[in-house]
Amino acid sequence: MIQEIKSLKFPKSNIISINGIELGVFEAGKENIGNPIVLCHGFPEHAFSWRYQIPALAKAGYHVIVPNQRGYGNSSCPKEVTAYDITHLTDDLVALLDYYNYRDAVFVGHDWGANVVWNLALLHPERVNKILNLALPYQERGEKPWIQFMEEIFGEDFYFVHFNKKPGVADALLENHAENFLRNLFRKNVPLTPPEPGMLLMNLAKAEKPSGEPIMNDVDLSVFVSAFRNSGFNGAINWYRNLDRNWHVLAEIDPIIKQPTLMIYGNLDMIPKFERLQDFVPNLDVISLECGHHIQQELPQETNESILKWLAKFNG
Repeated sequence: MIQEIKSLKFPKSNIISINGIELGVFEAGKENIGNPIVLCHGFPEHAFSWRYQIPALAKAGYHVIVPNQRGYGNSSCPKEVTAYDITHLTDDLVALLDYYNYRDAVFVGHDWGANVVWNLALLHPERVNKILNLALPYQERGEKPWIQFMEEIFGEDFYFVHFNKKPGVADALLENHAENFLRNLFRKNVPLTPPEPGMLLMNLAKAEKPSGEPIMNDVDLSVFVSAFRNSGFNGAINWYRNLDRNWHVLAEIDPIIKQPTLMIYGNLDMIPKFERLQDFVPNLDVISLECGHHIQQELPQETNESILKWLAKFNG
């Protein structure tokens, strides 16, 4: 059982049946029905990663909807790898809007959640009102499938490639070292050093002494640990195992994002900025904050101010 989340008076989840699965969905600002904003978490995270943004957005007048996406927390974890392709992931969000009788919504994504939001805007553009994405910029669909391209550039130990080439290996190791892995991953002020030999995330799971400083206290960390002890890591990792499948799904899709978009980077993030982002996202604003990858948890106040200031431009 997942422990009850009490930190910051985090809302309780409702189990919602949509798109052939069940999603655990957290809500705030129900009094603001008609003004939806959907927050999409990344890997290896949880709806709880938005704990600092939910009350601020509700106070600002939004109906805040925060799902644990498939494979995470108390949501369904289908066994089939293909159940986690971009078609299923974006259809979940469309079905979530349908459940609430919303034609469209503002979507906010971080990390893998940002990837889903980018692709939601491509596959279902009429359902996306505005986009705010953190950490992960738009991923250009090149001439080669993504895993093939990454293996040629980064080698077989790169975790995207490893997840695909050696299925089940990382899943089991992360599950056996869940608390240590998550404690070592959620850090800030980590020196940017060349990676050690081997797969980065597996090294993190086994490391006895992590770098940098923790971005959350033990109580908050325990929410993530409890969630992954419940779900395991297989469903979450299966998102990576569909990258080449997604590449084929997007073959005939117009690659231009037309919605107003805010991209928030962390200047200390290992993920590089995409210098040609505006070529694919012409209606774009960009903000860079002095933090690493876990932007909304490392600098919650600055993140909230950036989000709310940008959204306010459309409410005048």
